[in-house]
Amino acid sequence: MTDTATDLTGTDELLSDLRAWLIANWDPDLTVGEWWERLGLAGWAAPGLPTSAYGKAMARADAVLVQQEISAFGALGAPAGLGLLLAAPTIATHGTQEQVDLYVRDIVTGRRAWCQLFSEPQAGSDLAGLQTRAVKDGDEWVVNGQKVWTSGGQYADLGMLLARTDPEVPKHQGISYFAFTMLQDGVEVRPLKEMTGHALFNEVFITDARVADSALIGGVNNGWAAANTTLMNERAGLGSGGGNAAGGGVGAQPGTVLGHLARRVGDAVPPREQGARAAKRSKGSGGALRALGGGAALLINQARVRGVDTDPGIRQDLARLYTLGELGRMNGLRLKAVKEQGGDIPGMPNVAKLSMSQIVRLTRDLGLRILGPAGMLHAYGDDDKDALKHASGDPFAGGITEMALFAQAPPIYGGTDQVQRNIIGERVLGLPKEPNNDRVTPFSQLPKNA
Repeated sequence: MTDTATDLTGTDELLSDLRAWLIANWDPDLTVGEWWERLGLAGWAAPGLPTSAYGKAMARADAVLVQQEISAFGALGAPAGLGLLLAAPTIATHGTQEQVDLYVRDIVTGRRAWCQLFSEPQAGSDLAGLQTRAVKDGDEWVVNGQKVWTSGGQYADLGMLLARTDPEVPKHQGISYFAFTMLQDGVEVRPLKEMTGHALFNEVFITDARVADSALIGGVNNGWAAANTTLMNERAGLGSGGGNAAGGGVGAQPGTVLGHLARRVGDAVPPREQGARAAKRSKGSGGALRALGGGAALLINQARVRGVDTDPGIRQDLARLYTLGELGRMNGLRLKAVKEQGGDIPGMPNVAKLSMSQIVRLTRDLGLRILGPAGMLHAYGDDDKDALKHASGDPFAGGITEMALFAQAPPIYGGTDQVQRNIIGERVLGLPKEPNNDRVTPFSQLPKNA
C-alpha cells in the first residue's frame, strides 16, 4: 500500500505541475506553431521521451495522463501522428544527439509530419523481405522501390524509410533505416480509398529519390534493430491501454503540407471555457473519463437511447467490452510498476495489440447489433454524412458504422494477429521457430514472389 500511495502522490504532483505550467503558458491567441513550440520544448508534448530528447522520461501511463490533462484544461494537445508515436522514440533510442536535435525537435514542436515507409506489396508480414533499394552515391543514397499502406503519406514532410542497402547478406542484416524527405522529385504518393470513405493509407512510388548519409538512423545495415523499436512502439501505442497514438490535436495537424501551424490555436480546440477556471474544473476528470471504459461509453449510451440496454446479450457484451478496456489499462499500470523496479514484462506490447484487435471486432459486432437496421446505412462523403444525420436524427450512428467498417484494419496493420502470436510464442514462451534458412542465406539468393 505504501508504494501505491507514493505513486499516486507522485502522479498528483506531476499533474499539479502541468496545470501550473498550463495556467502560465496557455494563450489561445498564439498560433498553433507557437503553442506547440512552447509545449514541445517544455517537455509536455512527448513526456515519455528521455530528457535528452525533449521529454521527461515518464512511463507510458503517466504520459497518457498528461495528454488527458492538457485536453481537460482546454488547451490544444500535442501534435498527433506517427512522428510523435514512432519516429521520435526510435531516433531517441538509435540516433545521435545531433539527429535528435535535428529531427525530434521538429516532431515535438509540430514543425514536421512523418509517415512510415515499411510495408511493400511483397513484404508485409515478412517485412524483412523488403526489396526497396538504397545505393550509395557519395554523401547520399539513391532510393528506388515501392511502399504501400503508408498512413498519412500525402501529408508527410518526412518518412521512416526501410531500404535494402546490402542484398549479399541475410535479409535481416542488409536493411538500413533512413529519415527520408517526402517532398522531393521522385516521390509519388497515391491515396488508397477505403470502404469507410476515407483514404488513410497510400501507395508510395520512389524513383531515383535521394537521402543524405547523415540521415541514417542507427548506422548502415543496422536498420532491423531500429525497425523493431518502431514496431514495438507502434504495437504498444495501438494496443489496449496504450493511449492510441500521440496527442489530442484534432483541430490541427503537424507539418508544412496542411498549413495548420499559422492558425490561431484557440480556434483549433472545441469552444469551451479555457484557462485557469477550466483547470480547476478539470481536476480529477481524467479518472472519470477512464471510468467510462473508453470506447464502451458511446455504445452504452447508444444502447440506452435505442432502448436495447435491457437485452441480456447486449448487456453481457457491453460488460465484456468495458472489461477488455479496463484490462488494457491495468496491464499498462502493471508494466509501469515493473519498469519502475527496473524490470519488464516480455511480450506486453504484442498482448496489448492482440487485445485491441479483440476490442475492435467486438465493437464492430456489438455496435451493429445496437443500431439494428440503421447499421445498414453509411455515408461516405461529408455532404452525405450531414444528410444522413438530418434524416435519422442520430449524430452518432455514422461513427458506429465507420468503426464497424474500419474494424478489419487494426488486426492487420502494425503486424497481423498471427505475427503477434508468433512473436509471443517464439520470443516469450521459447517455442521453436518454423525451420527455414532465411537468417543465414544472402537475400539475393532467396526465392522472390513474382
